Amino acid sequence: MGHEEEEHHQQQQQHHHPAVDNLASLFTKAHHDLSLVHFKLDKEFHQIYPDNTNPMKLVARIKKIQDEMSSLKDQCRQLLAAKQDLIDKARSTLAGNRSMIQRMQTSVGIPVTSDSEDSAYSSFNQIIEEWTSHVRAKTGDEEEDSMPKDINNLMFASIVE
Repeated sequence: MGHEEEEHHQQQQQHHHPAVDNLASLFTKAHHDLSLVHFKLDKEFHQIYPDNTNPMKLVARIKKIQDEMSSLKDQCRQLLAAKQDLIDKARSTLAGNRSMIQRMQTSVGIPVTSDSEDSAYSSFNQIIEEWTSHVRAKTGDEEEDSMPKDINNLMFASIVE
């Protein structure tokens, strides 16, 4: 603190009511006492516990995780929305390409490839069915005919919330 700031601080203290001065000194003493307790606990815990089990460090880590959790949830939702969008686009592109190939096969007189003969289409459908079953198991949605609108959000909700 500079000399001028110190004089200004002393002048402000002189203009206060004595009760305010007593309260300010009480808060200053309490702050000093708490800082001393914090220092002693930190020193004692550092001697007793290894770094990864120090209760003060664990509390600090928990607070940091709690602060970052809402941001992480938002980022996960964005990631899952992008993943769902990718799955939906892949599904529509594959279905469109498959339909076009079948029309081309028909127009050229080649026998149309069935779903079971098209390994890429079968694999894709199997992956989607496995994912849907996995999500239904996690969310408790056992209804086969009603495909959830956003599978990824349901999965995320069942795990995180």
